[in-house]
Amino acid sequence: MELTICHLYPDLLNVYGDVGNVLILKHRAALRGIDVDIINTSIGENIDKDNVDIIFFGGGQDYEQSIVSNDLNEIKKDALTSYIEDGKVMLAICGGYQLLGKYYTAPNGEKIDGLGILNLYTEGGDTRFIGNTEIFNEEFNETYVGFENHSGRTYINDHTPLGKCIHGYGNNGEDGYEGCIYKNTFGSYFHGSFLSKNPEFADRLLTLALKNKYGEDVKLENLNDNFELKAKNSIIQRLK
Repeated sequence: MELTICHLYPDLLNVYGDVGNVLILKHRAALRGIDVDIINTSIGENIDKDNVDIIFFGGGQDYEQSIVSNDLNEIKKDALTSYIEDGKVMLAICGGYQLLGKYYTAPNGEKIDGLGILNLYTEGGDTRFIGNTEIFNEEFNETYVGFENHSGRTYINDHTPLGKCIHGYGNNGEDGYEGCIYKNTFGSYFHGSFLSKNPEFADRLLTLALKNKYGEDVKLENLNDNFELKAKNSIIQRLK
């Protein structure tokens, strides 16, 4: 089996080392004998949506987001809309998460247009939400940890959140939830990188992508995640 991962704007949206999410996906696939091809896609380049299995969309500063916003809406909007609506797999972190929504208003008042694929919007705040965060996803019965660092307050309207905050601020510091799920697209403010701290979620993305490509009978073999889960548990214990 093989998978193709598209990394959107790795040259512009990678201020927190979120490329680690792509590396984790490739590593965990390789341990199971699954070949992974990584395609870097940036300004002026369209997305071959039919031949991509996972898209990763990272975060960046406001200036870079404004550059990316123009390119997204002028070149990539149709392909990304079709990709997401078809139930293909995407992980969007921080700025990428915001840009999937209707708009992001920066703290200086600049309004950055999003793709409007997700029914959410983000307003800039006066203070930053910074620190280790823990959430629980009831449907999956899984706990996730990460590091948030954002001033944007995201409101996801009728979308399903990624999880309920146990510790940390989450989407907006008000409603007690973090992230967003729409079909097989997942948005989050979790840096860390996210998938290195939450190997079970990395496997969830791989499984979804493989089932899309090869059918529902696909099942990943278990890996020994003893060290990864101990590291994760140490974060949870420190937050208590």
